[in-house]
Amino acid sequence: MRKDLHDNIKIVHAITPQAVGTSGIAGGKLSAILDLKQSGVYYRSAEFVFSYGTTASAADTIVPVIYEAAATGDSFTSVADADLLGLETPVVLSAAGSSKIGYRGNKRYLKIRLYGTGHATGIVSAALVLGRPDVAPTA
Repeated sequence: MRKDLHDNIKIVHAITPQAVGTSGIAGGKLSAILDLKQSGVYYRSAEFVFSYGTTASAADTIVPVIYEAAATGDSFTSVADADLLGLETPVVLSAAGSSKIGYRGNKRYLKIRLYGTGHATGIVSAALVLGRPDVAPTA
């Protein structure tokens, strides 16, 4: 088995770069369903990475929320803090940067929502990094 990271992860697009606005949790941008099984390979670890740009307002923040479900037809529920690595805390958009939240729950399907408060004109995006594949290398 190859030990490099490159051949043992899968990047899944979650949210296209965009301003999410200020409509709070009811608004924002919600990803499509993200499956921990990709091209016949099941991944046992997941890390959400989201990036953001700066804004002119010091009051602008982005809040991430991670959801899970056992099946695509199930209702998605917010992930318990015990099943997250890191917290769903607001990120102030005072400087461009990136942040991450890991998932260690046991559900197969995930979603991420990024919502804004303040003016929320900063551009944000998100991706899901999958690791620990049951078959490796993946590439």
